[in-house]
Amino acid sequence: MKGQKFQYAFIFLCALAFCCLAKATHSDGLMRIGLRKRQLDLDTLSAAKTLRERSAGRLRSSHLNGDSDVDIVHLKNYLDAQYFGVISIGTPPQNFTVVFDTGSSNLWVPSSKCYFSIACYLHGRYKASRSHTYIKNGKTCSIHYGSGSISGFFSQDNVQVGDLVVKDQVFIEATLEGSLTFVLAKFDGILGLGFQEISVGNVTPVWYNMMDQGLVSEKVFSFWINRNQAAGDGGELVFGGVDPKHFKGEHTYVPVTRKGYWQLEMGDFLIGNYSTGFCKGGCAAIVDSGTSLLAGPTTVITQINHAIGAEGVLSMECKTVVSQYADLIWDLLTTGIQPELVCSQIGLCNFNGAHHASDGIEMVVDKQSMEGSANGQDILCTACEMAIVWIQNEIRLNQTKELVFKYVNKLCESLPSPMGESTIDCNDIGKMPNVSFTIGGKSFVLTPEQYILKVGEGDVAICVSGFIALDVPRPRGPLWILGDVFMGAYHTVFDYGNLQIGFAEAA
Repeated sequence: MKGQKFQYAFIFLCALAFCCLAKATHSDGLMRIGLRKRQLDLDTLSAAKTLRERSAGRLRSSHLNGDSDVDIVHLKNYLDAQYFGVISIGTPPQNFTVVFDTGSSNLWVPSSKCYFSIACYLHGRYKASRSHTYIKNGKTCSIHYGSGSISGFFSQDNVQVGDLVVKDQVFIEATLEGSLTFVLAKFDGILGLGFQEISVGNVTPVWYNMMDQGLVSEKVFSFWINRNQAAGDGGELVFGGVDPKHFKGEHTYVPVTRKGYWQLEMGDFLIGNYSTGFCKGGCAAIVDSGTSLLAGPTTVITQINHAIGAEGVLSMECKTVVSQYADLIWDLLTTGIQPELVCSQIGLCNFNGAHHASDGIEMVVDKQSMEGSANGQDILCTACEMAIVWIQNEIRLNQTKELVFKYVNKLCESLPSPMGESTIDCNDIGKMPNVSFTIGGKSFVLTPEQYILKVGEGDVAICVSGFIALDVPRPRGPLWILGDVFMGAYHTVFDYGNLQIGFAEAA
């Protein structure tokens, strides 16, 4: 297990938020919000874990024109990991720092009626009695994250984002924040930009009301995230269009394949020029501004870790499969047995005649944390299923048996640790390969400088892989989450009107 400093570094690098603190109006007619940086501290590192927990938990459970209808929120780069944004609720306005999150759909902030959570006393709280546009709702609700939850009740009031005032928006007043990470968080709440299909209580999201109330001329919003830590401007969130200054060339658009999250279909994932093979038949991917890293199937993340020299710790079971069952697995695969049947044939997985009882490769961490599911056979089954993918891919390359299992054994050593983090030697960044996502038939390349996150300088520098493991069972998975690491490299357009997502090289 890594030392505590590595855990803090990973926690810090696994959150994304958006921060704007002061308004400014420019001659181009666009409203911009000036921002300031926060100093790094351990509280911030710990609090950032909240957003990663939200991402994992929710998946397991369920053209800029010149008119005034374009609204811009400027973003601040906080060591490539945190970006906060200020909105206001009520009349007169009460300001709150929120995360602009394409991976959820509700707006919530702490309530003045939150009496028993320390987090509420450390953040701004909405006071209904001070707003003359407040309308009582009172229906109770809760949102469950990877660990902990928030609960409260619905209320209705005007919400201002930049210069746009959304009238009669239903939101959640949180009266209980059940996680210590909320205590340490720099943000007050979350503003979801996902689809209504995943909105708790089927509440109409803020973005929907912007469109319905005619506040934007185009049903589009876009993100430009500036990954240059030294830059004064951390990026922009634009409602109603896109800013051509923020991208190069043309966008590649792909359809939204499933409303709820901003989900698309992606193809093969390459390490250098080497196909990992796992997504050749297609994988789902969610574009999520609420996750700073890139989350993907453990099978592929392990291959990435091996290629870049990252260190993981959950390798014993994988090595056990290779050492004890290598010959049998090889014989079954080379004699034509269907790959999905091999692990059940050798007794490591159950098979019910239609599909694996494990229903795909589940996250090892989930197996350990969910009561009753963390038995040895489940873990060995998972290790076997991953090994089959790797072995099958190597067989297609006509590798010898000895070379195949030597390579697979090395992959076992690169399995991610329980929290998904993997550290690398900062001196090796220049030697690492590019990686490529295939989206819409086009290759979207990330360089090592883009997918490795560095904290500190000199001897105290820590470099963390921008990839974490997240296994979502079929039929929802396999699934990738394209977070800030990807969105920082590619300007992203969320086109609600045409139900599509566009990517272009960020300027």
